[in-house]
Amino acid sequence: MTCTLRRTTALATALALMTGAASAQNLTMSSWVPPTHFLHTDVLVPFAEQVAEVTEGRVTVTILPAPLGGPAQHWELARTGVADIAWGNFTYEPERFVSLWFAEFPNAGTNGEAQSVALWRTYQAHLADLPVFDGVEMLAVGMFGGGQLHHGSAQMLTPEDIAGQKFRMGGPIQERLLTELGAVPVAAPATRAYEMLESGVIDGSLHTMESVVNFRLEDALTHHTIFPDGFYDATFFVVMNGARWDSIAPADQAAIEAIAGETLSATWGRQFDLQSPAATEALAAAGHTITQASPELIAAVDTIRDAMVADWIVAAAEAGVADPATMMGFYMETYEALAAE
Repeated sequence: MTCTLRRTTALATALALMTGAASAQNLTMSSWVPPTHFLHTDVLVPFAEQVAEVTEGRVTVTILPAPLGGPAQHWELARTGVADIAWGNFTYEPERFVSLWFAEFPNAGTNGEAQSVALWRTYQAHLADLPVFDGVEMLAVGMFGGGQLHHGSAQMLTPEDIAGQKFRMGGPIQERLLTELGAVPVAAPATRAYEMLESGVIDGSLHTMESVVNFRLEDALTHHTIFPDGFYDATFFVVMNGARWDSIAPADQAAIEAIAGETLSATWGRQFDLQSPAATEALAAAGHTITQASPELIAAVDTIRDAMVADWIVAAAEAGVADPATMMGFYMETYEALAAE
């Protein structure tokens, strides 16, 4: 976390000193999931409580009762200081965060904790100094253990099954996968999936298994196609406004760093690892159809992935990544080692 370069102005630094860095501070956090969602109850609330504990009450975090913007706006909410802390999905701003696309390709893994820690270490080693991350203090990154393919009325086992079907998706990786499989991608955040399914705008949607349950889609999505290493993934962030971070006393910064970073990233992924198996069991018990993707479909996805990786290496280099292939290899080697523990 300390290796992150932020271009903070001398005025901001002076202001932090003038206002007294050691004084008690209450930080606001904007979150766009409902307070019943496990990310709120099992990740964000415990983190807020830990911040108060490790700083002996000098720094507290208040999770606002309603989000200050839509899901795709949360990076900017923190960067510009509208909220002190925010979390969100890198996927929802794909052009800004092209450097992270590698972690969203098919076969990124199905162990969310290992993925999230591997992504944190990759960020620290290869990405933290890029200008795109200026203005914020990265508190954690995360992944969710592999997204899958879900449909409202039919099994999707082969490319022929998928052709012509309309699927909600969240970013360019998913869009290209669906398009090249012959489907019709429809861009929208996960929070809109239910209304789109109910109105017939889409036939299916891309989610983790837990998301089908936690976004209350189990009545609308009844057929689930499982890819053993994940059909796609998503990358997430927890960030704090850079100037606000600089206003915190160094001792309290160190205390927060000890519970954030790799620790908070691991917690993020671990919670998804707990949720998805339980959701799969609940959906099976409810009579849903849960089947493995056919070898033909897996092979088709692997071919698309290979082309995406080749194109991304060029795009990531243009976005400032020094050696995209090496970075991706670092992530995969780190993930595989952690998943094997």
